[in-house]
Amino acid sequence: MDVLTVRNLSTAYQSKVVLDSLSFSVEQGTLTGIVGPNGAGKSTMIKSILGLQPKISGDVEFYGNALQSQKQRIGYVPQRGAVDWDFPTNVIDVVTMGLYGQIGWLRFPREKHRKLAMAALEKVDMTEYATRQISQLSGGQQQRVFLARALVQEAELYFMDEPFAGVDAKTERTIISVLEELKDQGKTVLVVHHDLQTVPRYFDHVLMLNKQLIAYGPTKETFTTAHLSKTYGGTIQWLGGENLGQRSV
Repeated sequence: MDVLTVRNLSTAYQSKVVLDSLSFSVEQGTLTGIVGPNGAGKSTMIKSILGLQPKISGDVEFYGNALQSQKQRIGYVPQRGAVDWDFPTNVIDVVTMGLYGQIGWLRFPREKHRKLAMAALEKVDMTEYATRQISQLSGGQQQRVFLARALVQEAELYFMDEPFAGVDAKTERTIISVLEELKDQGKTVLVVHHDLQTVPRYFDHVLMLNKQLIAYGPTKETFTTAHLSKTYGGTIQWLGGENLGQRSV
């Protein structure tokens, strides 16, 4: 079953085309890494798909329907740098924000909502920081809080924009453990990712982007030297065989 279908998606900033006629479909229960050079449009693609960035053409369907009717099934983890971490709030309140679809914007969270938030924090090993101000957290801890906020929604389709960027080893292990658990539950996850060496280990599918869709499919078949060279605009020097999806890293 396709949970996401993108048809001829194009986006521009002023007169500069950032994404050019992207078309692809994502199957349920897959874990997809989105890779490409800086400026390739990876974050813009996610924002355009989610209606956070205006598109100039194209259609996007979630489970065969428009975004508005499927928002409750979608979770989003933005780039950590896009968040105002000086905002005066604590960890448990940030995670509880993921439940506002259930709570309602003009109502206060109840005990059951707090319990759900604490359970999400436990999954990312952050329960002891529940009352900590978010400005007092390290970068890795902040990333885990935002991951918990997405998890508490109990969505079916997740978009994560560079969750591994600038995090410590513990946070990276926590994130990949959560991603694997989501996949085991039949959830679908798309992740903007930069570390090419970990792509074969972390993702069963890969989407290779440079303003246009270069390649998309199972990692073992798609993550090749030829596709990498086309994506990054030159020859990629890599130890190992031609098919990078089959090498051990």
